Amino acid sequence: MDGSVDRHLEIWTRELAWLDPLTEAIMVRLATASRHLTQARKRALADSGLPLGRFKILLALRRLGPPYATSPSRLADTLGLTRGALSVRLGPLERAGLIERRHHTGDRRRVEVRLTDAGHEALERHLKAENRDETDLLAPLTADERHTLDHLLRKLLPDDGGRGARD
Repeated sequence: MDGSVDRHLEIWTRELAWLDPLTEAIMVRLATASRHLTQARKRALADSGLPLGRFKILLALRRLGPPYATSPSRLADTLGLTRGALSVRLGPLERAGLIERRHHTGDRRRVEVRLTDAGHEALERHLKAENRDETDLLAPLTADERHTLDHLLRKLLPDDGGRGARD
């Protein structure tokens, strides 16, 4: 036995005769990987100074592709927020220069939320930090093992309906 997961299995397979140790090992290791990734995101958010809600706004704008802009209504719908909750989150991002709200060129009544160059750079720094931690987690695996793991997880986990993995 080689670690806390194995100690966990030793205890619970002794206590629960009906427990399938392989299923339990897989679930515990998946949960541990999930916790690792959650901690990596928290570290990256702390380092970037972006609260999660604001990060998600920058991410949603970036996912739109150039020109990285949309209406506040569409952005709120995408994020599952009320218009008021979105407005509260946009203010600090705008003051920090990460987004801007501009009147639509064709209709001054319409407002557009746009990712600025500074917002693009802040998001890029954050995503690179997260990616380093994710890469470190997978470092023990060969390229073939990574492909196998990807294949197995695709079989195991249902399609997420097109939502982004970082949402």
